[in-house]
Amino acid sequence: MTETTEIEGLVRGDDGHCRCWWHGGHKDYLAYHDSEWGQPVGDDRRLFEKVCLEGFQVGLSWLTILRKRESFRAAMAGFDFERLADFGETDIARLTANADIIRNRKKIESAINNARRARALRDEFGSLAAYFWQFEPPSDARPQRLTKEVLLAMPATEHSTTLSKDLKKRGWSFVGPTTIYAFMQAMGLVNDHLEGCFRRDALEAERAAFNRPE
Repeated sequence: MTETTEIEGLVRGDDGHCRCWWHGGHKDYLAYHDSEWGQPVGDDRRLFEKVCLEGFQVGLSWLTILRKRESFRAAMAGFDFERLADFGETDIARLTANADIIRNRKKIESAINNARRARALRDEFGSLAAYFWQFEPPSDARPQRLTKEVLLAMPATEHSTTLSKDLKKRGWSFVGPTTIYAFMQAMGLVNDHLEGCFRRDALEAERAAFNRPE
């Protein structure tokens, strides 16, 4: 893959498509960029999984977490928050001994805690999706033109900060504004594919057709 010169932040692949630079040419990262990142998600389990994995990513790279995702799913009840909420000390000991995941006890305890908080959110709002999607930024709060420079200048936003504060008030952990903005990017609450990326327009169409949960 060679970087294009006409638009900063895009890389042209062997297939002729221009993509956001951050995939770095890694095969699994490319697949994630092309088939997942930025698609609007209304499934509670996927939303919860992403919040948890973003928490595990703190201090690490997303590529590290992505390559361990299937191991996380196997070890943590597929991120079914109903089941994960019932994990106890025996489960924590098992997880901290599992070399296939991130064996950080605080992060593991956080995921279990957040599962319990997720049940409360589901009971209050009917679904996690209904809760999270109310924090989708309006179009006039988004950059008029999204370039690499603009994207790198906003690791967090007003809306991710608001959502982060609300989650923390509700007892969630490892949900800082930057972590939550990465969650919003991945789950399609915003479309942060760069101008000129072949996925940007397709995802704009998907977002337009997406039925926001209420």
